[in-house]
Amino acid sequence: MDEFIELKKDEQEVNLMPPLVWAYIGDCVYELYIRTKLVNETKLKPHALHIEAIKHVKAKAQAETLKKIYEELNEKEQDIVRRGRNAENHHLPKNANIQDYMYSTAFEALIGYLYLTKSNNRLNEILKLLD
Repeated sequence: MDEFIELKKDEQEVNLMPPLVWAYIGDCVYELYIRTKLVNETKLKPHALHIEAIKHVKAKAQAETLKKIYEELNEKEQDIVRRGRNAENHHLPKNANIQDYMYSTAFEALIGYLYLTKSNNRLNEILKLLD
């Protein structure tokens, strides 16, 4: 494989996607970010890496992360968060309360939206706010 798979949709098409699609991708992007950060910054073995990653990617942690950075988001990003939070999700969380789950979905939607629109600089800026 010469290059990593690339989304072949433009920003207008991404804007028309349901927020849960953004969250679906955002979940993967954020988990990859956390896993890569842990591999770079620790010498943990795989099981310990997994345990540590869960602390960051679980719904409650993502909800708290969103609340921490919300004021740093621009108006468009706050609108993406609102759409992600209000998306009708028929999945009931098993290890989180409904409010944390809604806010974690909103956080994942933001991360996914930025990734899908190739807003890499802004995505990196937001991820750096988490350190």
